[in-house]
Amino acid sequence: MRALVLSSVFPNSKDPLFGVFVKERIKRVASSCEVVVVAPVAWFPFNRTFRGANRSAVPSQEIQDGLIVYHPKFFSVPGVCKSLDGVFYFLSVLPLLRRLRREFSFDLIDAHFVYPDGLAACLLAKTFGCPVMITLRGTIGKLAHFVIRRKQIQWALKFATRILTVSESLRDIAVVLGCHREKIQVIPNGIDGILFQRNDQAGARRRLDLPADRTILLSVGALSLRKGHQRIIEVLPRLVASNPRLLYVVIGGGGVEGDTGPLLRRMSMESGVEAHVRLVGPLAHEKIADWMNAADVFCLATSNEGMANVLVEALACGLPVVTTRVGGNVELIADGENGLLVPPADADALLKALMRAFDTSWDRDRIAAAMTGRTWEAVAAQVIRQWDDALNDSRNKQAAANLSTAP
Repeated sequence: MRALVLSSVFPNSKDPLFGVFVKERIKRVASSCEVVVVAPVAWFPFNRTFRGANRSAVPSQEIQDGLIVYHPKFFSVPGVCKSLDGVFYFLSVLPLLRRLRREFSFDLIDAHFVYPDGLAACLLAKTFGCPVMITLRGTIGKLAHFVIRRKQIQWALKFATRILTVSESLRDIAVVLGCHREKIQVIPNGIDGILFQRNDQAGARRRLDLPADRTILLSVGALSLRKGHQRIIEVLPRLVASNPRLLYVVIGGGGVEGDTGPLLRRMSMESGVEAHVRLVGPLAHEKIADWMNAADVFCLATSNEGMANVLVEALACGLPVVTTRVGGNVELIADGENGLLVPPADADALLKALMRAFDTSWDRDRIAAAMTGRTWEAVAAQVIRQWDDALNDSRNKQAAANLSTAP
């Protein structure tokens, strides 16, 4: 089987941490079939000014872990005309795919995120006469609030051969938008089972030069308002009052959703807890596991998620999680067993949950054991089965069409 992967959030040499969860899945899938990745980069004439130098300097082609990755530009104006992004995306990558198909006759298009990638993928699949699969992630609920994009999303969901979602909650959203439940398969993201596993806390702290006697609260995620690091700092003064040895560590950097780093620093200083906050910045994926093993509690005060992969990684390290009752979070966290759930944007509930988490004696070995087997290799096997089914669906549909037109 030959698959063309289409994803505008695939990592690149200028931003290697961008969309790591897509690359991790595709890297494993590519061990069993032929894959080429097309990862378009949003562009318009003043790109460097609005999107930064890195996004403007992405190479047109590169090799990543044996994967051939193309980075064509697609026309996209920041902040405006977003309902045209899917169409511009399709028109921008079409010439590349026409040339590419002469060398790599792909059987299927595998798109990540329903818009603009999924819409463009459906238009491309219609052009090339091949099946298309779309993986739904956390943006669909938000984008469906915009009328024109909602119509485009609904068409893509109807046209696609198969739909994958990373959580049950996303499947429910797709059904509400008119997608038939029977063509949707839930396949949550996986983890690197070798990297993310339970290890000695004292050893992890020594490797990171962290004090042995501090209570460490950890967050990992882009520095965006959506991820909610500012909500944790809002309640930090009261946490520190009850636990003076508390240290709040944030791993992550600014991204396409903004950069709250300056806000977090200002809030820390103004509330007098700057000595209890450490903004580590973005880290390579393989370095995060030590921080998770070194911490006492993990917190993601997010306002919107599909299925936050960082939660799975934290649990695999035996780290109890405090997070919001949104999206796939409720499918991961069994309240009181491996963490605690709170309503989004409820500061008092967040404070009480964090205090309870610090006071609870968690069975970290049991928390970690529950994530055994949830690996990217297992995910890849499920994805390939869905690709096979999509190809069979397409062939059966074509055979039926041929019979209906036969003399």
